[in-house]
Amino acid sequence: MSAFQNILDHLLLTVIRDNEDRVLAWMKDEPGSWGFLAGKAIRACREEKGESLTNEERRLVWHRMWLLLTELKEQANSLTED
Repeated sequence: MSAFQNILDHLLLTVIRDNEDRVLAWMKDEPGSWGFLAGKAIRACREEKGESLTNEERRLVWHRMWLLLTELKEQANSLTED
């Protein structure tokens, strides 16, 4: 596993924490919210790496971000169903 992969979730969770309003918008399927969060995630990872991401790295960032957001949405939905 690369150093990039080791820090990826930490970076993505920081993006999520710092953009809670956009996360809530994503949960409501508001247009533009996914693009905003995906862009923030790519920027955070690029800044950490100090160079542009490869296509494979970008896909990994988007995939991990989607999974994290989906997990949060499922947790929020389970709380409201109880």
